[in-house]
Amino acid sequence: MNTRSHYDVAIIGAGMSGLAAGIRLAHFGKRVCIFERHNAVGGLNSFYSLGGRKFDVGLHAMTNYVRPGIKGTPLGKLLRQLRIDRDEFALCEQKQSRIAFGPRGETSLRFTNDFAVLEGEVAARFPAQTDGFRRLTAAVRSYDDVSLDAAPVSARQIVRQHLTDPLLEDMLFCPLMYYGSATEHDMEFGQFVIMFKALFLEGFARPFEGVRVILRVLLEKYRAAGGERRMKCGVRQIVARDGRAAALVLDSGEEISADNVISSIGAPETARLIQPAAPGPQASALPGRLSFVETITILDRQPAALGWGSDTIVFFNDSARFDYACPADQVDPRSGVICIPNNFDYGPELQLAEGIFRCTCLARYDGWAHLPEEAYQADKRRWYQALQESAQRFLPALPEAGTLARATVATDMFTPRTITKFTGHLGGAIYGAAEKNRQGRTGLVNLYLCGTDQGFLGIVGAMLSGISMANYHILQKS
Repeated sequence: MNTRSHYDVAIIGAGMSGLAAGIRLAHFGKRVCIFERHNAVGGLNSFYSLGGRKFDVGLHAMTNYVRPGIKGTPLGKLLRQLRIDRDEFALCEQKQSRIAFGPRGETSLRFTNDFAVLEGEVAARFPAQTDGFRRLTAAVRSYDDVSLDAAPVSARQIVRQHLTDPLLEDMLFCPLMYYGSATEHDMEFGQFVIMFKALFLEGFARPFEGVRVILRVLLEKYRAAGGERRMKCGVRQIVARDGRAAALVLDSGEEISADNVISSIGAPETARLIQPAAPGPQASALPGRLSFVETITILDRQPAALGWGSDTIVFFNDSARFDYACPADQVDPRSGVICIPNNFDYGPELQLAEGIFRCTCLARYDGWAHLPEEAYQADKRRWYQALQESAQRFLPALPEAGTLARATVATDMFTPRTITKFTGHLGGAIYGAAEKNRQGRTGLVNLYLCGTDQGFLGIVGAMLSGISMANYHILQKS
């Protein structure tokens, strides 16, 4: 039973960034407690059980993968700062992924964890852009993407200084946006760099058992370092007094205090907890407009038996231009992400017990949020089928009609409504507010943001965000 009423640091939210911040602070002797409203850790990257199966939420792949011995990378920094041995994550590399554009993916760029593969694909399909792509890559490599003081600039603007083919431009933006952009149509260049490095210069990997391996390691490190956590114990109010977070009021009505507070739940979500409202960067933060639906299909056979054994992840778009924006309809099936978790290289002795086929597309929160339950379930069934049909255009053709349906043994689907219910993100915005707060400061001098709205992207980025904010605002001042 936790009875302490004052901490050195209170952390709101037990997602990846909150857990990482907690581990880092606990390692340096800080009395830390993480407060989480739900009964599971991980936030946007967690898992749930349904019908005796465990389903990952969010994790298609862990980005920023590099092989042992490569120094100076985000993964290496993460492992070092959290005192994790890389073998504990048990990461297995992707086989290959693709960016497929056109009504049936007629123009395709293949990439792996070897950047030379993507370089070769660009040179073969866009020979006139080869030199420009190399210049863009050099600009990405030299950019300081972890600077907390960098001025925002349009990524489209920078990319167009190097590339002149709009198709190649869109093909490069598509995976980077789907894996981390809260901004419609464009990205801030620093975030473009983070994702370009994470996906293309580094790469994809996954533990055989999925996201729960990562979460298990983080919880073990946090527990061993002496951190506390209170589950099913959310924060309903941040009491502001004299420009400081003076107290946290929990859902139970209990009040606790802390010298410093780190919130990982998002800028607008944090702002609405502060009473009375405080001025500052988070006060005017608007919820993001970008949300998603995802279908999950469990198969009675390995995807390779359907001819789908090569691609780990496919980013697709069927239109003349890639339209990354909040759709007018409930879902936009024109573009999306296909993930086949079976197609990581688990080694000759291991394969997942069942086939898994996931498809993610952009969705509009308002189209789902207030539906009566019967209409909500009907629309889920309708869009599930539409996403299946859309995704199959970009995979090898099945031998005959109905093959996928006959191979299916279980399905599930989440919507923007699901995201808000289980994460608290306003508008179902997975990537948070469009405007990021790199320094994590708020209108209260001892309240800081980490995670999505601080601006480091991806699973590794989320953990580095927690580490960076803990280092920058608390440990360096101790």
